[in-house]
Amino acid sequence: MRKNFDIVKLSPESPIHEALDTGAAYKEFTDHLKLFFKKNPALIATTLSNIFTMRLIGNKTHGDLAEIAIAEFINQYLYTFKSIHVGKDLYRAKSREEDITVINELTRAAFPVSLKAYGDGPLQLSTDKTSAMFKRLEQTGKGITNRKEVSALLKERSFDSFKHINVLPLIYDEHRKRCNIMVFDYQAARNSATKVIRGNPGIRGRKHPVYTFLDRDDEYICEVRYGDVAANALQRGLWTHTRNGMKYFDSLTGWIDYSHNTVLVKLFSHALVSSATGHSEALETIKADILRLKKMENL
Repeated sequence: MRKNFDIVKLSPESPIHEALDTGAAYKEFTDHLKLFFKKNPALIATTLSNIFTMRLIGNKTHGDLAEIAIAEFINQYLYTFKSIHVGKDLYRAKSREEDITVINELTRAAFPVSLKAYGDGPLQLSTDKTSAMFKRLEQTGKGITNRKEVSALLKERSFDSFKHINVLPLIYDEHRKRCNIMVFDYQAARNSATKVIRGNPGIRGRKHPVYTFLDRDDEYICEVRYGDVAANALQRGLWTHTRNGMKYFDSLTGWIDYSHNTVLVKLFSHALVSSATGHSEALETIKADILRLKKMENL
């Protein structure tokens, strides 16, 4: 049960400030999420099922709706955090990847989070619009096989985006109808990287070179893609592959079986041809249902 929470948290009027260490603030947040999901698996299973149901509307629809869904999930159920959906209109002006801003209600520290809803394959961890990482890797020629050199490389300014990756990936396996929220352990990846191997264009149909980071067992960690000026600027950057690099992910939920909620699709279709009056009435019913779910989970 939620008891005496308002006694321990700061006043809502307390100023919000940016976290001094966004990586540490994000880690605290994901640790909290993992514990919450463990105690309340039904809530996240329902939310993820609703999110991936949106693929029935469009292959990419679920990604955008996942942002507002997870933001609302935080606001409804995680009483020590709140979130604000940043919105796509601010993307071009943003200095970093950010879909939602999360605020720790105890410390009033705010930090950015990027939501990714991908299949269980390639996953973009950060965007490198200026190709800083790729250009630096091109200077190494075919790559690096000395662990100390790799470690030194990752400390350079061009690899700043490798230091703090506040990406919350919602991974789905559509064939098996299962999903997972997995966080890339960038610290473990940095500490384990011992080699960088250059993959030439033409391999597996690639149009651009790819630099792959490997650990001491020659197992895959991540890669830097699309450095050429002809490549899509939003696709340049640090990527991984969830199936190949599983050991460098921390699962917050484990694999969850999901099912399509076809009633939700009907709700959307009817909402799009109804008025704001009908929307208001439906919203009150949905709010009452959320309260019912909270009571069931003793929140």
